[in-house]
Amino acid sequence: MEPLEKQLEFIKEAEGLKSVVREAWASTGRRESTAEHSWRLALLAGLLAPSFNVDIGKTLMMCLIHDLGELYIGDISAAALPDETGKHLAEERDIKHVLSLLPTEQKETLFALWQEYNDNTSPEARLVKALDKAETIIQHNQGKNPPDFDYEFNLEYGKPYFTGHPLLRQLRDILDTETASHVREKTGAHGKQVEP
Repeated sequence: MEPLEKQLEFIKEAEGLKSVVREAWASTGRRESTAEHSWRLALLAGLLAPSFNVDIGKTLMMCLIHDLGELYIGDISAAALPDETGKHLAEERDIKHVLSLLPTEQKETLFALWQEYNDNTSPEARLVKALDKAETIIQHNQGKNPPDFDYEFNLEYGKPYFTGHPLLRQLRDILDTETASHVREKTGAHGKQVEP
């Protein structure tokens, strides 16, 4: 099979990520797909990456593949407190499977990039990790969520990833302020649960 044919097979298989839903809701009230999250993460990274000492092309590709391991097992929400080792092994198995459709060199390059992201071993990985959490929180704050949505979870979610750069700390402050306003709305002025 020619390289282009292999790349097209990979692209066709990756289409399945459009149907993997997350524990995040769009502003219209429908659940968001992992593909939508990855796209907006890449868009956010494209806007902010020039403020960091990173390879922008590498950063964008990392955004686009970081959740490819969810293609077959689906999204496992951090709020569900999953077994991280088991989750990682399942995602690694699945990304190896989908990447196996690509020509050998691309398969190896993209797997190494995915591993770099998961191991958080480069400036690009550290930026994408922070922005991955940021995009999730932005969606949670922007989405039309169910009445029992736990906004308070976002106040601690991924916080350690935002400590390395002043712009990331500023971003986190903005997100925490937005989240806190949702918590106040939900609990009311006196800390009591407001009926939906």
